[in-house]
Amino acid sequence: MRYHDHPHAVPTARPRLRPYRSLLVLLVVLQLVQTLASLALPTLNAGVIDHGVLRGDTGRVLEGGAVMIAGTLLQAVAAAAATYTGARIAMGVARDLRSEVFRRVQDFSARERGRFGAASLITRTTNDVQQIQTFTVLVLTMLVAAPLLCAGGLVMALRQDVPLALVLVAFVPVMAGAVGTVVLRMRPLFRGMQERVDRAARVLREQITGVRVVRAFVRDRHERERFAAANDELLAVGLGAAGSRPSCSPRS
Repeated sequence: MRYHDHPHAVPTARPRLRPYRSLLVLLVVLQLVQTLASLALPTLNAGVIDHGVLRGDTGRVLEGGAVMIAGTLLQAVAAAAATYTGARIAMGVARDLRSEVFRRVQDFSARERGRFGAASLITRTTNDVQQIQTFTVLVLTMLVAAPLLCAGGLVMALRQDVPLALVLVAFVPVMAGAVGTVVLRMRPLFRGMQERVDRAARVLREQITGVRVVRAFVRDRHERERFAAANDELLAVGLGAAGSRPSCSPRS
């Protein structure tokens, strides 16, 4: 029985982001600054070449180069600050979620703990929360900046060459559809991966708990085969999620 089978056990990230509203606003501002600096650098470079290098104006070249260095430093500082802010928010969300799951598990009755299993509850508190934390970091550091960079790039492309920019506008929905298709196909793979992690943890916990019984009845080989099977299933699903689909599970 999986933890998410419980009718009130499925956590959502949106309510847990509310305590970090100020940091989220700061993150968006930093991402905006980073995006604007990144988009301004090609224009500054073109200005240095057109009005400085081609005309032999050394002063203009030095002035433009200084501005480009300042823009690069601003972009680097904004990117580092945005990454730190996003990681801080994700860590806070993971901490709150882990604490909430732990408190809820402590309120479970013996029947509910037996229904879900100790290994499954441990996986929910550790691995699943870690996955949510990693996803939150990716969303806050990459998916927040991507729309800003896309919109700014389209605006600058339209300013330079409208017919050529229309080609980019036409490809944006295609790219969005392709990314959406990949995400939809990856969801069941990652869900299956979490289930395999749960199974491997359950087998390992059973072996550690019953190690004396296993040795007394000489079941070492059988238990190694059980863990190898669970480990191979996790490996196969992990390879599928990474883009490779093995026809059979390799044996370790």
